Amino acid sequence: MRQGIGVPRGSGMFRQALHAVAFQSEEKIAAKVDYLKNTFRWSAAEVVIALSKAPMLLRMSKDMLQRKSEFLLSEVGLEPMYIAHRPIIICLSLEGRVRPRYYLVKFLKKNGLLDRDLSFYTAVKITDKVFVEKLISPHKEAAPHLAEDYAIACKGEVPTNFRFT
Repeated sequence: MRQGIGVPRGSGMFRQALHAVAFQSEEKIAAKVDYLKNTFRWSAAEVVIALSKAPMLLRMSKDMLQRKSEFLLSEVGLEPMYIAHRPIIICLSLEGRVRPRYYLVKFLKKNGLLDRDLSFYTAVKITDKVFVEKLISPHKEAAPHLAEDYAIACKGEVPTNFRFT
């Protein structure tokens, strides 16, 4: 196993790490590591942290990484270190999960419907069932359109209620 990506042999991620680097040259892996550093504004240590938790980042396309970086850093406003410690955020579907959940939580906060401070990571990592139970269902009266708007957002569109200017 290539030592540079920081996944110890005995860890649960070792198999995924092997899969991520299989059939890739050292140069290609080094180039992807550099791309991750530049795209997510990570230090070498942060890249190691991220890859030790999500080696599959090495298999993602540069275009996909770029789009996710732009959204997470610029639109959501996450710090590079926050993402490095929670790289699963990058592995989740941007259009089908991350962006719609971000918009829904932003809508709830803007309208005073969120009674607690919910971290971005928690919002995107919980299951769909729990997300609906905790963040959509309790607001059926105050925001009857919420479930429909969320469903529309999950299809890649941005509902009028989720547009923030």
